[in-house]
Amino acid sequence: MTQEAIIGLSQQAVVMMLVLAGPLLAVSLIVGLIVSIVQAVTQVNEMTLTFVPKVIAIFGVLIVLGPWMLQMLLGYTANTFAQMATFAH
Repeated sequence: MTQEAIIGLSQQAVVMMLVLAGPLLAVSLIVGLIVSIVQAVTQVNEMTLTFVPKVIAIFGVLIVLGPWMLQMLLGYTANTFAQMATFAH
């Protein structure tokens, strides 16, 4: 396996990680921002108030996007193994 091949596989891994984690992080960021604004307006500073909506939102995103995320990960894994098999010969 050449250095270029290893770098290419590493780049694909980083891109796949960003694609899969991006929606979850974006939803968590948006929900956290909304809850922080509500807390600032109402002056309610409860730490658990930010945690519960984020968990519910992330579970919702996983339910909606879970099949797509699994399909992307399986495709990436199959592609990676196929590339590694061609580099071995």
